[in-house]
Amino acid sequence: MRTATEAAEESSVAQESHARTRERVARAILENGPSTAAALADQLGLTPAAVRRHLDALLADGVIEAREQRVYGQRGRGRPAKVFVITDAGRDEFEQAYDDLAVGALQFLADTGGEELVAAFARHRVADLERRYRPVIEAVEPAERTRVLAEVLSDDGYAASADESPVTDGEQLCQHHCPVAHVAERFPQLCEAETEVFARLLNTHVQRIATIAHGDGVCTTHVPRSP
Repeated sequence: MRTATEAAEESSVAQESHARTRERVARAILENGPSTAAALADQLGLTPAAVRRHLDALLADGVIEAREQRVYGQRGRGRPAKVFVITDAGRDEFEQAYDDLAVGALQFLADTGGEELVAAFARHRVADLERRYRPVIEAVEPAERTRVLAEVLSDDGYAASADESPVTDGEQLCQHHCPVAHVAERFPQLCEAETEVFARLLNTHVQRIATIAHGDGVCTTHVPRSP
């Protein structure tokens, strides 16, 4: 028979294993953006039932929240699948240490090489994004490019959407998640470099009118309608 001590040790090991798996689920959502339970199960090699148990616990703790999955094109029958996204509180748990390190590194660049060196780093950071997105964007008609840009941004975890502008003739590109929001609050060069890439990809002047880094709920970029 197991002793009380052995039972307690086994229980402790099981709880630690559950905690590690729960962290893997949350980190997968953080790194890959909005994710369905089925996608998480495939990615992590877990059963759908196990993933749902961890998702329920993360929802109860406020680390993630559930939303309806955005569907591009014609929607099939039935309700859209649920996707799970990291909340601000959940993102803070994971990213605070990384943010502190990034702010410190960029502050060192600014102190030793000036603000222009920070801007050069920001442009270097988004160069890969531009390289990957360009063939996808240029493969569609100009009128479709903002929508397609939103799609590829969403694939990279930015939870983006493209809609008609409610106030001017054009479109609004909205990013509902920003992985560097806390760093960009101190170094807006990160936002500026990203906006420059959007302008080059869409071949038009765009205007950033709101950012998560400045306390807005969504990063919003105005894209004028092409003549």
